[in-house]
Amino acid sequence: MSAANPAPATLDGATSKPLFNWLNHRAAGVLVHPTSLPGTFGVGTLDSAAYALLDFLAAAGMKYWQVCPLGPTGFGDSPYQCFSSFAGNPYLIDLAPLVSAGLLTNDALAPLRALSVERVDFGGLYRLKLPLLFSAYANWREDPQRALPYGDFATFREAHAFWLPSYAFFSALKDNFGGRPWWAWPADVRSHAAAENSPLRHQVAARAEAYAFIQYLFFGQWAQVRARAAKLGIRIIGDTPIFAALDSADVWASPHLFQLDPKTARPTFVAGVPPDYFSANGQLWGNPLYHWPAHAADGYAWWLARLRANFALCDVIRIDHFRGFDTYWAIPAAATTARTGSWEPGPGVAFFRAVCAALPGAKLIAEDLGELVPSVVALREATGLPGMAILQFAFGAGAKNLYLPHNHRANSVIYPGTHDNDTTLGWYATADEKSRDHVRRYLRVNGREVGWDFIRAAYTSVANLAVLPLQDLMSLGSEARFNTPGKSQGNWTWRYRPEQLRALHEYSATYLSELAELSGRDGEPLTAPTKR
Repeated sequence: MSAANPAPATLDGATSKPLFNWLNHRAAGVLVHPTSLPGTFGVGTLDSAAYALLDFLAAAGMKYWQVCPLGPTGFGDSPYQCFSSFAGNPYLIDLAPLVSAGLLTNDALAPLRALSVERVDFGGLYRLKLPLLFSAYANWREDPQRALPYGDFATFREAHAFWLPSYAFFSALKDNFGGRPWWAWPADVRSHAAAENSPLRHQVAARAEAYAFIQYLFFGQWAQVRARAAKLGIRIIGDTPIFAALDSADVWASPHLFQLDPKTARPTFVAGVPPDYFSANGQLWGNPLYHWPAHAADGYAWWLARLRANFALCDVIRIDHFRGFDTYWAIPAAATTARTGSWEPGPGVAFFRAVCAALPGAKLIAEDLGELVPSVVALREATGLPGMAILQFAFGAGAKNLYLPHNHRANSVIYPGTHDNDTTLGWYATADEKSRDHVRRYLRVNGREVGWDFIRAAYTSVANLAVLPLQDLMSLGSEARFNTPGKSQGNWTWRYRPEQLRALHEYSATYLSELAELSGRDGEPLTAPTKR
């Protein structure tokens, strides 16, 4: 190995092959969450709009579709705070097949059609869509032989036995107690182990089975979308938040895996990050922290099951907040901001060795944004996982900024911005003049089409994978921002209209395909040039 490409150093100072080495090709993709798909039922669903998006990606020469976490969202509607790390979001289920199967009537869908087509109405979905799904289950229960194109229900339950029973039981109990969090339930059901012996187990059994059936519908429809993507040569990048939500089936079913006070069952410290680019007060996420020794004791069994479940849905998994596997920011539970806290050691490379041994072909991306201290860089290099670069973070400082294209690494994913950033047009409109001037001089542009300037810069970057927010492809401003970290309301609601994708397909797909060809983003393994 040449001096220019030394073997990566391991965390004990030796050199060895990295654990993972999968990003051996150049490709491009798009970032858009399925809730943003267009439609007439208050939220994007797994219907023809998903297939239209895939058709556009294929026409544009793109090989990847990246989504946010697909789990059932709770308070705040964030896909990064789900009731389960394993389950799917019921809101994404397309109801049309249930009408075709006779489980719902077309008239029953009328209230949903009154919801906004511009923004996701999570409150309206909770009031209107979930009851429809329970009605569909009740009608199916009367005739379980009714044909659905998703395989056998019993087989589905068996395949997901690790998490489905506890999630369904948790969800049924949550309904029974008016949506209150599990720590506000009676003591005899405050954990899965205790609830197993409660009379309530039998009282909510039918409701629990309904929740399992709803998951059967989600997984069945998502499998169809994924099959269509595979047929078009498109791989799906999923997203795994490092932390689980406190009010989740995960914590309720396995409290020993989390740092909880044994008397109160509440966290003493919670997760977040100190002040950074996104927030002067840091980000106070509030998730319980892992009790990593308990995870290590059983070979990280819960995490391995979680990753297997995620890979059952997606081809590649982005692990959110990779930094937390090196050290994590522990914030006192009573704190009102993330300014106060301490860095504590995570599981380090031992965790990834366990993942590599159990899932040797796993394709993971490390979300390594934020402060890249040497130990985080060493962990990333030891794992061999591709990291991330954000063009919006590149400008306004000096030439050594790691996010400037001349400093990119081949084993990385380049984004103009992520779901946490403003759109590129919105960012440029509010950036200081020093940053805007840097953009114009560095990219040799006038700034009038800065969104497409960033897209071209991403394509021509040496980073092997370029992922573009759909909003940037559509040249949208801040009105299309998906999430603003630290803002408690109004996030996750952006949706596009079908005519916007049609126009993008008509006017830009050929150009994007040409960009992919010119920059070698064809999704094929890289090869050494041959002599002519």
